[in-house]
Amino acid sequence: MDHAVIQLIVSGALMGLVYALVAYGFQLTYATSKSINFGQGELVMLSAFVSLTLTNTGLPYYLMIPGGLLFGVIAGLFVERAGVRLALEQKSEGWILMTIILGLFGISAAENIWGRDDRPFPTPIPTEPIQFFGVSITPLEISVAVGVVLIMVVIELFKRKTLLGKAFEAVSADRDAAELMGISATRTIMLSYGLSGLVAALAGILVSPITTVGPTMASALVLKAFSVAVVAGLESGFGVVIVGLFLGSLESLTSFYVGSGWREAPGLVLLILALAIRPTGIFGKAVIRKV
Repeated sequence: MDHAVIQLIVSGALMGLVYALVAYGFQLTYATSKSINFGQGELVMLSAFVSLTLTNTGLPYYLMIPGGLLFGVIAGLFVERAGVRLALEQKSEGWILMTIILGLFGISAAENIWGRDDRPFPTPIPTEPIQFFGVSITPLEISVAVGVVLIMVVIELFKRKTLLGKAFEAVSADRDAAELMGISATRTIMLSYGLSGLVAALAGILVSPITTVGPTMASALVLKAFSVAVVAGLESGFGVVIVGLFLGSLESLTSFYVGSGWREAPGLVLLILALAIRPTGIFGKAVIRKV
């Protein structure tokens, strides 16, 4: 295989990991509440702006990261309390519109606080490429891959090995049965939204040095992440990684061979095919409805 093609595949796959991370945030909340935050992209953007502000105040990079992640958690909890909880209690779909409204409010707030111009995100991680078997990879891209894999592994271990994590799994399997066992479904859903906000914040911190920070920075990102989540299945953490890698590589190849104007097409095509052929996703489980 030509080195140029390999380079395109590797570079695209690394960006695809960011799509997978945002999609993982969708998966976290869907697992416990069958709801997702349609303003997830705005959490990515707001967390990036807050992290940039912390950096500009002179805060060291290693202290800025936990500060940005903390903001993401708080923002996720706010979305759950203000836009999701009441709708879930009333068994309505109002959370769809509420999360969209909160996302639009987030864009308006960002424009009024930080302005509409895109800003560079400084990072101490080197950006000079390193050669691996003829493929150029920057330490910054490696840090993205490490950050994505690490946070997903940590959350999965938390879900499988801790008492709180077991509650997470119980509510995911059967909310009513979990409540009969004394598990608070409301608190567990809060936890899932807090973790989803954490994931969004990390995505913002990781992707900002590669792109820029601006009010619309996550508009395309969240659409691709949603495509990844639907194609993989909203109940498969492993699946979003595989589909994210594939979509990132496919986008990179499409942009090179067909034209940059078609870069968004693969994600939309995959989304349409998934909804038409397998709505539960490639790695999703078939739903059996009781009648």
